[in-house]
Amino acid sequence: MPVFLSATAPGFAEDFARLLGQKREEAEDVQQTVAGIIADVRAGGDAALIALTARFDRLQLRPGTLAFSPEEISAEVAKVSASDRAALELAADRIRSYHARQRPGDESWTDAAGAMLGWRWTPVSAAGLYVPGGIASYPSSVLMNAIPAKVAGVEQLVIVCPTPGGVVNPLVLLAAQIAGVDVVYRIGGAQAIAALAYGTETIAAVDKITGPGNAYVAAAKRQVFGRVGIDMIAGPSEVLIIADAENDPDWIALDLLSQAEHDESTQSILITTDAALGRAVAAAVDHRLQTLDRRAIAAAAWAANGAVITVETLDQAAALANRIAPEHLQIMTGDPEALAARISHAGAIFLGAWTPEAIGDYVGGPNHVLPTARSARFSSGLSVLDFMKRTTIARMTPGALQTVGPAAVRLANSESLQAHGLSVQARLDRLNERPPA
Repeated sequence: MPVFLSATAPGFAEDFARLLGQKREEAEDVQQTVAGIIADVRAGGDAALIALTARFDRLQLRPGTLAFSPEEISAEVAKVSASDRAALELAADRIRSYHARQRPGDESWTDAAGAMLGWRWTPVSAAGLYVPGGIASYPSSVLMNAIPAKVAGVEQLVIVCPTPGGVVNPLVLLAAQIAGVDVVYRIGGAQAIAALAYGTETIAAVDKITGPGNAYVAAAKRQVFGRVGIDMIAGPSEVLIIADAENDPDWIALDLLSQAEHDESTQSILITTDAALGRAVAAAVDHRLQTLDRRAIAAAAWAANGAVITVETLDQAAALANRIAPEHLQIMTGDPEALAARISHAGAIFLGAWTPEAIGDYVGGPNHVLPTARSARFSSGLSVLDFMKRTTIARMTPGALQTVGPAAVRLANSESLQAHGLSVQARLDRLNERPPA
């Protein structure tokens, strides 16, 4: 059974704090194992990568077969039905259109001192995208990671995707083709992250690594950060739904279960102003669980991490939501826009009863790679900006330097950085010998 909490009950503050502090991440200590894998790949290159793939994925490779050949991709893509292809293309078009609006512009201006200032944006040269394989093989993740990179202008875009036992998901390869991925490698785990970060004889090192993975992948991304950029360290998925009495309990139950079926660590929470609705939703969850293929996973997640919280007002709901800072927030109230205006911390917001979070996973347009574990308090979902960097630009005229330079000299001297001050003062001395141009 999920946790049932009421904002008016004694001890609610302590119970809610306990819910917030619940640790759902993988408990297994993988740091040392991952460090060893990374060291092996750095030292052994292709040979180590091939050995680790044989060990963990039961797949025998050689340098020439680390990547799918164009012929293999064509053969696999041909297996995809026309309806599945159409769905992927629709999703890709919507994701591309949404992310195209995120491209930032360059700026340049002359300030009051006469200095030219500004910035320009340029893409990273190469990015590597991790795509889970096996059971959790998601073509939607390919689109969500690859399309923003292509919109940003990344020149070289590669995917690493494990194929345990050689099992391939044709939809993943089609998604890669639609998104414009250059190379797809059939490797995964921490060893794939190491190969992307440090390179091997066959795989070129990249500048940025994005994409979800298991505890080993997350640990590897954490350990290679600094050598390369990463998007985030994603934890188990989560959804928070705020609903008033005017809602279908079965719809809400399905929305909660759409997260719970990911894995046993996911969290699904309902906050409602109507206690009867909360009870009806819990009953609907129990009924729907009997019909799901992944009911064992969903039931375990709902029992361990699910919660139904009753509040007196929507203001209270908004305040609790900001403390939770959920990855996904569904607002199913009479005026969802008004309530959304009170939300400061959420990875993504879905407005109204007709906007289930599952739409955002596939065809909504915004990215589904989002901050988890309350990190929406300080971070955002994946975007075009994750594949770009801003370079600042400044040009001093003699007059501008004469205006602002003396302050720089004073500040440098106050920090005992003599050469800093002298580098500016030497130019000021030259200007004092003649009027500025």
